[in-house]
Amino acid sequence: MGFLEDIQIENLPIPYTAVATDIITEKEVWINSGSLFEAIRASISLPLFFSPVPYGEAILIDGGVLNPVPIAPTFNDDTDITIAVNLGGAPLKSTPEESFSLGTSSNFDKIQQQIKNFLQKNNITSSTESAKKLSMYEVADRAFDTMQSTIARQKIAAYPPDIEIEIPRNACGTLEFDKAAEMISYGYQKTVETYNNFNETMA
Repeated sequence: MGFLEDIQIENLPIPYTAVATDIITEKEVWINSGSLFEAIRASISLPLFFSPVPYGEAILIDGGVLNPVPIAPTFNDDTDITIAVNLGGAPLKSTPEESFSLGTSSNFDKIQQQIKNFLQKNNITSSTESAKKLSMYEVADRAFDTMQSTIARQKIAAYPPDIEIEIPRNACGTLEFDKAAEMISYGYQKTVETYNNFNETMA
């Protein structure tokens, strides 16, 4: 069945809020009650990769469209510190091909070939070999990452957390689910490093 049981959010031992974006009202939607699966599904509905989720009169997509680092939902929590995980951190050094990797082949090969034929017929070419190698998904994914990274910096500047764990935005491709164990380990290491740095700063 997976890692999680589909239970009501209200019954979780730790308060939970999923953040999604309503494309009808163009506003954030905070989901802190009802089906856990439905809330998670709505909050990860990345445009072009997952279909939007109907939610009452709203149509929800990934909350990162408006807020990649949603700190505001924690304001009313009775906690000592706020820890934010920023997935839009500075990219790791890599080749252009690695930077744009999604971990899966494009489903638009046929459409891409038609577009390439049209461009070649009209003598329209890309300026670099790297640009020529990008699929539609990869361009959309890269554009979304760029947008999220910029918004994340603005949100963190406006609502700074006590501790920020920064993950390079190209550490893992959007669809590289096979890297789950690797990324969990990487996240653990970054958390320990950030925590140690925080303690040194507070000492």
